[in-house]
Amino acid sequence: MDSYYGVAIVTLLSGLLCFGMAFASARAHLKTGILAPAMSGDPVLDRTVRAHVNTLEWMPIFLPALWLFAVYASPLWATVLGVVWIVGRIVYFIGYVAAAEKRRVGFGIQALAATVLVLGALGSIIHLMLTK
Repeated sequence: MDSYYGVAIVTLLSGLLCFGMAFASARAHLKTGILAPAMSGDPVLDRTVRAHVNTLEWMPIFLPALWLFAVYASPLWATVLGVVWIVGRIVYFIGYVAAAEKRRVGFGIQALAATVLVLGALGSIIHLMLTK
C-alpha cells in the first residue's frame, strides 16, 4: 500500500484544484455582480465558469484512469502523470480566464497526460488478461 501514497495525494490535490476553481468562480460572480444561479453575462465570468466546469467534466476520465494505471501499470508513473495533469489544468485555467485562445497549451498538457493514463491502463489490463 505504501506505493500508492503519491496517487492518493494526487487524487486529493485534484479535489483541491476543483475547490480552488469553484472559489475563483464564486469570486468572479461577486466581482461582476452576477450572482448565482446566473452563469453568464460577463466575458471573464463566462470563461472562469467554463474553465471550472471543463475541469469537472474531465474528472470522470482522469480519476479512474489514474487509479487503474497505478494498479495495473505503475503507481510511480501514475503519480507523475497525475501531477502533469494537474499542472496542465492549472495552466489551462489561468490561460482560459485570461483569454479563450490562451487555454490551448494547458489543455494539450492535461489531455496528453490523461490519454497516456487511459491508454496505459487499458494496455496494461489487456496485457495482463492475455498473459494469464
